[in-house]
Amino acid sequence: MPPATMQAVARYFHVLSEPTRLAILNELRQGERNVGDLAHICGYTAANISRHLSLLAQQGMVSRESKGNSVYYRITDEAVYELCDVVCDNIVKHLQRQQESQTALLAEVSKHK
Repeated sequence: MPPATMQAVARYFHVLSEPTRLAILNELRQGERNVGDLAHICGYTAANISRHLSLLAQQGMVSRESKGNSVYYRITDEAVYELCDVVCDNIVKHLQRQQESQTALLAEVSKHK
């Protein structure tokens, strides 16, 4: 993979590495929202949400549309959800394996008491 491509991939994942941006994307999964709605739902200021939306838009994950006095955002890169689903499924499997290991260890310790 050429260095420029690796840099682009790193920027894409960097945008997804922030919990607030993941919360925004999760809310946009339900449909388009304006900054005020997202700020209220996510519990942050409109300025903070706008900053995050700007980064998401720079990566082509969301787009914006003016409607009257409000600007609405929507997902433009549906692949982001496929990626998040793969990662979330992997994390769930990892946590389940950890839980199974801990349960087996506790059972072994209890057996030797």
